[in-house]
Amino acid sequence: MSEDEEDERGGGGEGKRWSPDLVGGRGGGSGGGDPPPFSDQVLENVLENVIQFLDSRRDRNAASLVCRSWCRAEAQTRRDLFIGNCYAVSPARAVERFRRVRALVLKGKPRFADFNLVPPRWGAGFYPWLAALVPAYPWLERLCLKRMFVSDDDLFLLAKSFPSFRDLTLICCDGFGTAGLAAIAEHCRHLRVLDLIENDVEEEMVDWVSRFSTTSLESLVFDCVGCAVDLDALEALVARSPSLRRLRVNQHVSVAHLRRLMARAPQLTHLGTGSFGDGGGGGGEMEVADLRAAFAASRSLVCLSGFRDLAPEYLPAIYPVCANLTSLNLSFADITADQLMPVIIRCHNLQTFWVLDTVGDEGLRLVAATCKDLRELRVFPLDASEDSEGSVSDVGLTAISQGCRNLRSILYFCQRMTNAAVATMSENCQELVVFRLCIMGRHRPDYVTREPMDEGFGAIVMNCKKLTRLAVSGLLTDRAFGYIGKYGKLLRTLSVAFAGNTDLALRYVLEGCPKLQKLEIRDSPFGDAGLLSGIHHYYNMRFLWMNSCKLSIRGCKEVARRLPHLVVEVIRDKLEEDDVEAVEKLYLYRSLAGRRDDAPPFVEIL
Repeated sequence: MSEDEEDERGGGGEGKRWSPDLVGGRGGGSGGGDPPPFSDQVLENVLENVIQFLDSRRDRNAASLVCRSWCRAEAQTRRDLFIGNCYAVSPARAVERFRRVRALVLKGKPRFADFNLVPPRWGAGFYPWLAALVPAYPWLERLCLKRMFVSDDDLFLLAKSFPSFRDLTLICCDGFGTAGLAAIAEHCRHLRVLDLIENDVEEEMVDWVSRFSTTSLESLVFDCVGCAVDLDALEALVARSPSLRRLRVNQHVSVAHLRRLMARAPQLTHLGTGSFGDGGGGGGEMEVADLRAAFAASRSLVCLSGFRDLAPEYLPAIYPVCANLTSLNLSFADITADQLMPVIIRCHNLQTFWVLDTVGDEGLRLVAATCKDLRELRVFPLDASEDSEGSVSDVGLTAISQGCRNLRSILYFCQRMTNAAVATMSENCQELVVFRLCIMGRHRPDYVTREPMDEGFGAIVMNCKKLTRLAVSGLLTDRAFGYIGKYGKLLRTLSVAFAGNTDLALRYVLEGCPKLQKLEIRDSPFGDAGLLSGIHHYYNMRFLWMNSCKLSIRGCKEVARRLPHLVVEVIRDKLEEDDVEAVEKLYLYRSLAGRRDDAPPFVEIL
């Protein structure tokens, strides 16, 4: 999906690519000041013509650090702006430096907000940014917000302020409802993309679908919207959108209506089915046959997702498109190996597959035997409780590693794992960039040998030389973190849960991983000594999140004292803490703007 590998279930590998990064920071301010002399102006014109061809945001950031003239030239040619933390820079500073931006990606709350570990009303409001964008970028065309608080008023102002606006993507946002969506639909006459992914949408009964005035729609994703939509209006919208390629509907769209939508848009390449059952109405063989005919006519489909409330008897309907699929998302479908088999054996070209662990190890064996070019696999738990037995284990992981050797990314939830299985994966899938193994339950060892999982994760970082993202779990000692610090030289994101013995583990990571940008830790025995071991590196990181560790307010204040340009937030869910010295949650991030002025009472900025 992107550098961060988005975690939203329902994405199915369909995410868009948004290039360049935020602020070159150390390179030379806002690029303002007196205009350069004539000869320098000629040089800058040449530089602008060269730099405009740089697509990578890392290359652009590197160019901006060369000197002031390069910094100015890069800023003048920046069209796409990526800001990984809305508090890392002030809106005023961003718009002052980058004058010609047409697309913005803006992220807010830390990722642990997805697990309800960030209290409500923490912050990340979109309005201060919107207020700066309106006068600075009247030509703004694209906006992607992630984990931001977005109100209906924000969406109304957005819709009224940018006449050329055409692309809005909201991921894991909250605060808005169907009234705000109606404003976007009505006033953005050139809208091409409206993607709503894993948002908490307030369910006012506003008919927003009938408000669309565009005929240029290319992508419409609203499977997270919990309320019903006007199905006739949706069908009319699809019918008058000849460029529509991506459509993901919510669970209120029945298979009968889905069939009608598909008939109106045979050009679709990405389809989210919403509900995929008879809803208790007993559709029968005729309805399945009609739906299968609709899929047979949709010859361009390469990505399928949805399948909520799955009725297995409807699965044969998708057989006609299976051979063309490169992405299949069954992460909301309670499906068994027997039900999966006739589908997966037809999916020889599959590259992205998301599924629930209900398929068991046998289902993963089927995947391994068929999908030889699989690049991404995610196996989610149906029951994430610690006392659940789970349905997949080291057996399924081993099978995948033996059959899918082109694998680049894996997220695997299980209860039982062995070092041998993880080591086998490290040997067979050495192109892995992302390895996230979530052994549910605290401190679970190798269930065969009862040894810590140190050697398995050590093999991953030793053998997978391209690894940039790692999530560790299970019983791990400091030895595992020693391996990570020694061999994880390209790691950019590390997630740790219920692991480690002493502060030495954290020291190994912070001193040994020079490219580490994001470090997330929860329920681990790391204290002030481990925190202070990263003093040399925190200015180079995007953030550090520590939750339920052994930090004290004294250690956090010491970091704030020694690194005055770093923002150190102590988050207390309860204002009346028994132990005022203990720190339950720490959020530490770099910022050019200093401490924020919208912190709620339960956030103390040191």
